[in-house]
Amino acid sequence: MSEVYAARRTRLRERCNAGGSAAALVTRPANVRYLAGVAPQGAVLLLGKREDLLVCLSPPDDRPHEGRPDDALGVQVLPQPGGDPAVAAADLAQSQGAESLAVEEHHLTVARHRALASVAPRLRLADLGTAVEQLRIVKDEEEISCLRIGAEIADQALGELLESILVGRTERHLALELERRLVDHGADGPAFATSVATGPNSGRRGHRPTDRRVEEGDFLSVCLGAAYRGYRCEIGRTFVIGTSPADWQIQLYDLVFAAQRAGREALAPGAAYRDVDRAARQVLDCAGFTEGLQPLTGHGVGLEIDEDPQLAPAAMGKLDACVPVTVEPGVHLPGRGGVRIDDTLVVRPEADGGPELLTITTKELLAL
Repeated sequence: MSEVYAARRTRLRERCNAGGSAAALVTRPANVRYLAGVAPQGAVLLLGKREDLLVCLSPPDDRPHEGRPDDALGVQVLPQPGGDPAVAAADLAQSQGAESLAVEEHHLTVARHRALASVAPRLRLADLGTAVEQLRIVKDEEEISCLRIGAEIADQALGELLESILVGRTERHLALELERRLVDHGADGPAFATSVATGPNSGRRGHRPTDRRVEEGDFLSVCLGAAYRGYRCEIGRTFVIGTSPADWQIQLYDLVFAAQRAGREALAPGAAYRDVDRAARQVLDCAGFTEGLQPLTGHGVGLEIDEDPQLAPAAMGKLDACVPVTVEPGVHLPGRGGVRIDDTLVVRPEADGGPELLTITTKELLAL
């Protein structure tokens, strides 16, 4: 993996040099981990003029889910607690002879930015922008393998829950059980706060579980994800509680399923982000659901659960191969409930079989 991390840092350094900066300071934790292999709390990465250094408050852990630092990367631990690794790194960059330092202004606070300028007054601070986030969009096969394992864990946890008795249990209890099952099957932990929504709450994006109990005839929407070696996937399904769904539930489910299928089928290298969104959104628009639709159809996943690209109406850009994304349309009817169907897929060319589906739990409308 050392060669992989070194290659990533080289690509970033080339971007910095092209922008006129000989050094860069990376402070966003996911970006630090992407370039260094590990991101201890508070750690920053300095791409220096003479050497690259991971500057941190304490030595990196050796726990697998925390990552392993690149052996070729220098590690500098601050001698005293309470210091700021970013400020120390700026001082190091200046001492190495750098005249400019590219920083992640979108992550730094104003106070921290001022502290960097104060400790290294001879450095010209430039904006690195989202250069690292852009590098992270296309995944290598090792990253995709971690996502694939995370998806398998999430599928397992969800499948086991569906085999248990659900009526009478609260949303909050079911969410906690799902998160426990994720860990039992080898996840670092949940990729995000697990959402379980029943009855009138179902179909809401990002619903926080409540003490509402599952009842016969409810829609039950579940959205969960597993983090595995830092990489995060997502799956969402909707079911009906009882022996048979009502006609309106079948019709709504079939509609959302058709929208989700249209979005999945639109995934291809070269497809515009907004065209994927349009493919799914158009199905719902044509059925009269123009109000209250969620702002996006999907998003990238990786070291964070919500990464670029954004599959949204105004999104600019086109998909590349080996980009993992979610496709997650939904409809919520106030007071009645709704449907969300959410998969994680990897964009692949048609010659390789098209989009690779990572989350494989059935999308059939099951009556539980």
